[in-house]
Amino acid sequence: MNIHSITIETNPDAVGAAESFYRDALGLGDRVGVRATTQASTGFRGFAPSLIFIQPGDVDAAVERALASGAQVLKPVEKSLWGYGGSLLAPDGTAWQIASANKTATGPATGEVEKLVILLGVGSVKASKRFYQEQGLTTTKSFPAYVEFDSGAVKLALYKRAALAKQVGIDEAGSGAHRLAVVAGGTFTDPDGYAWIATENSVTAR
Repeated sequence: MNIHSITIETNPDAVGAAESFYRDALGLGDRVGVRATTQASTGFRGFAPSLIFIQPGDVDAAVERALASGAQVLKPVEKSLWGYGGSLLAPDGTAWQIASANKTATGPATGEVEKLVILLGVGSVKASKRFYQEQGLTTTKSFPAYVEFDSGAVKLALYKRAALAKQVGIDEAGSGAHRLAVVAGGTFTDPDGYAWIATENSVTAR
């Protein structure tokens, strides 16, 4: 089963602004859709998409566009052991990581996206790993606190919820709907309440 895209849910009066943010600021109109919801959600929603660019310069450019479009800094962009990046809170309330595996430029900034990873915060990494394996996903990396799957255009990874919140720099407290739908080949809800929907039910950002 492959993940084709993700759909972010937001308040009905904010759909247009969210579509513009993901299309124009992050350049993800083909991989991130938006749809309206009236389900309440407060605080950390339990997940954090990670947008990985080839070049560090593209990280800077994307973060600059995002901030100009109403995003807020959660963690400032900086070099780390694993690369170069930071995290931000989108205007719709979704926490995002923006990063590059390269700490220094290996070429000019081109805007090329290496991959989009959807990081799900879960109660039990072991139990969630087993659940997704039962759905037909194959693990590519597996550690007690982190699991990554081969899931097509959008990669899926699992963290403990508290660890993911710490990684993106947001308080782990939160309640209500996740406001996320993973667009793949089947419709189900996982043990932590994340909704998966079939491709024909997805919404693409305009």
